[in-house]
Amino acid sequence: MRGGLAVRPSAALLAADLFPSSRRGFLLPHRRNPCIAPRPPLRRLSTVSAMASGFKPEESRVPPALQLPTPPVSKFKIALCQLSVTRDKERNIAHARKAIEEAARKGAQLVLLPEIWNSPYSNDSFPVYAEDIEAGGDAAPSFSMLSEAARSLQITIVGGSIPERSGDRLYNTCCVFGTDGNLKGKHRKIHLFDIDIPGKITFKESKTLTAGERPTIVDTDVGRIGIGICYDIRFQELAMLYAARGAHLLCYPGAFNMTTGPLHWELLQRARAADNQLFVATCSPARDSGAGYIAWGHSTLVGPFGEVIATTEHEEAIIVEEIDYSLIELRRSNLPLANQRRGDLYQLVDVQRLNSAVDD
Repeated sequence: MRGGLAVRPSAALLAADLFPSSRRGFLLPHRRNPCIAPRPPLRRLSTVSAMASGFKPEESRVPPALQLPTPPVSKFKIALCQLSVTRDKERNIAHARKAIEEAARKGAQLVLLPEIWNSPYSNDSFPVYAEDIEAGGDAAPSFSMLSEAARSLQITIVGGSIPERSGDRLYNTCCVFGTDGNLKGKHRKIHLFDIDIPGKITFKESKTLTAGERPTIVDTDVGRIGIGICYDIRFQELAMLYAARGAHLLCYPGAFNMTTGPLHWELLQRARAADNQLFVATCSPARDSGAGYIAWGHSTLVGPFGEVIATTEHEEAIIVEEIDYSLIELRRSNLPLANQRRGDLYQLVDVQRLNSAVDD
């Protein structure tokens, strides 16, 4: 209610609403109901402790989770560059370069760009704007610009995503560049965005794009980073896998739309951060109401307790904010989830790591 005070009902009131018979006195605690089995006796504390020791949290990750590595820096500044995107590819590349330079001037050591920042987001545009990253040079002007910018500015760049052409296939691809300008990792969007909400939005990336086959985690000068692209954020298993590989930060360039954006964009970011107790950064294109696909915007940085550290609205913006990795250890000591997972009941299997171990 606008202008009013929202009051959370008490647990007792909620119980009364859910179980009205108890409210009427049909199941009073001092009466024995013959239809209800007697309660088992309370377990002694020693029994509970014995059960807890059998939870096997170390077996909840297969192979076992890696110990969180000591990052190269304890604090650094990240920039989220929410950019406007036009049909003019040369303009988009030059515009992104200016934003990266501005972010570096403001002290950013890591710059994150949006999903599909060099092209309109459409199946018609992907083949036209696609670049041959392996060939480089004139065949990949967006890729080349990012590499040169990282080298000249001596910063790490998570280059949003661009359409990539590889043989007869197209991918939605994110490239990560080190401070020397070299390519440190390349993530091809694993989960393709195929959606159909009648009267709201219908889009099928699978009409033109091919799904990637490998999770991507990269060691950089600002820590270990797991990469996802937009729709990848909906699949918590990928984030859990990255956390088990020792990621400090998850980066998701994304372009949620006007239907799912208001509902899920911030919710998913906070969930991935809180579930895995690490940082999550997202970057969207700025909103263009005249485009065929309208982005929600709201690029955001979330901390390891699920707290929103910084965010923006839908217009063009550059967010520069500090990441303090000491918060990861603090929150994991506050809520020791790693010691409480039920390895006796469930497991996350990292197929890629498992196969690598077998091959070795």
